[in-house]
Amino acid sequence: MASDKEMGDFLAGVETRAFKTAQYAVRDADAALDIVQEAMVKLAERYGDRPAGELPLLFQRILQTTTLDHFRRQKVRDSRFASLASLGLPDDVDPLETLTSNAVAPLSMATRPADDTLGRTQTLTLIDAEIDRLPARQREAFLLRYWEDMDVAQTAALMGCSEGSVKTHCSRAVRTLAAALQAKGITL
Repeated sequence: MASDKEMGDFLAGVETRAFKTAQYAVRDADAALDIVQEAMVKLAERYGDRPAGELPLLFQRILQTTTLDHFRRQKVRDSRFASLASLGLPDDVDPLETLTSNAVAPLSMATRPADDTLGRTQTLTLIDAEIDRLPARQREAFLLRYWEDMDVAQTAALMGCSEGSVKTHCSRAVRTLAAALQAKGITL
């Protein structure tokens, strides 16, 4: 059984990677944050009695399921509001985006030197864009293997495919990313 400290340490350690994974899936930072928070609560409430070694795979499965739930809810919500033409807004305007937001930049970004932050932000934006362009299965395999540090067997079990497929997806993703980033002058 994972102690409260082990659970807290695990959740703190996986928070940033989980957020990035969810954000790649849903392409919406607010929705990704909600998904990660919901997944963390589910893990703590339902699986707090499991050994600490089981938490990474359980959390990944919960995160995937919660992401799918988000898409299901979004599909239902979209079907209810399919006829927004009655509001009289142009087709390219999202009515929810017309609401004001009180979004604030994270403190960590505000305390860095501007030139350092700008360079990192630009590089990360380019990398994120290239990861977003990968086919879904390649992106999923790449993120699980290299972002979540899962081995091939864990990734295959989570994706529901063979280990050979995971290796193929990862290899193609790495080649595609390397070529795209090199073409933009980024060498890692």
